[in-house]
Amino acid sequence: MNTLLREIELRLDALFAQLAEGFDAPPAQRLRLEGLLEAAALLGIATQAELEAVLTERYCAAFSCSPAEDFGAQWQRLFPFPQIPAMQRRAPVVPSTSDDL
Repeated sequence: MNTLLREIELRLDALFAQLAEGFDAPPAQRLRLEGLLEAAALLGIATQAELEAVLTERYCAAFSCSPAEDFGAQWQRLFPFPQIPAMQRRAPVVPSTSDDL
C-alpha cells in the first residue's frame, strides 16, 4: 500500500475514534487530513471514488454505521470531496439560571 494512503487511513481512524468517543477534534486535524485526501487525488495515487470508499469504510469502523445512515443518502452533497463528515456529538445543555427570573 502507498505510504500516503496508509497515512490517510491512520489519520481517519484517529479522527473518527476521537469523535466516536465523544471528544472534540481540532479543525486543523481535519483540514490537514482533507489536504492529504486532495493531494492523493491530484497526484493520481487514488481516484476520488477510491478515497471516498476508504473514508466510508473507516467511518463505518468507528461509528458502526455509514455516513449515509448518519447524514442521509446524499451525504456527499453536504460534505463534497475532500470534506470529511466529522461532527462532534451535541453537548448536553444544562440551564444555568432558574426560571423564576
